[in-house]
Amino acid sequence: MGMELNMQTWNLLEKKDRDERDDKRMIYFAKASLYHWRQSSNYQPVNEQRGQWLISHVFAVLNHGDEALMHAKTCMDITMNESLKDFDLAYAYESKARAYASLGQVEKMNQYFINAKASGNKIIKNEDRKLFFSDLHGEPWYKCLKNKDQ
Repeated sequence: MGMELNMQTWNLLEKKDRDERDDKRMIYFAKASLYHWRQSSNYQPVNEQRGQWLISHVFAVLNHGDEALMHAKTCMDITMNESLKDFDLAYAYESKARAYASLGQVEKMNQYFINAKASGNKIIKNEDRKLFFSDLHGEPWYKCLKNKDQ
């Protein structure tokens, strides 16, 4: 169920003509996905980290900066406490960068964007690295990021 709700969240994130109802569903789906992961017998701290990332991402996309930052901080705390690296570390930095962008805090956004990019360059699997940079360079950045190639 956690995976299914994750996919439904992504379907809504990618929907071109999303409306207010879709936005609400997207929040509910992201939170429910994490809930179901927590109930799984296969639950690991990385599931919590990735679930917090998804919730943060949804809130950032919807320009709810405070909520995005709260979940991004939780994502980063788990990342550090569990010594997660590679893909997960890069996405943790990205979540904080995007949350700060949605709050209009350009300096903090730039700091975390640079860390995300540096971590992304260290992702071992080429396919994962390409996916990460595709996401990193995707919108929204709320006009905070003038040069995505920085």
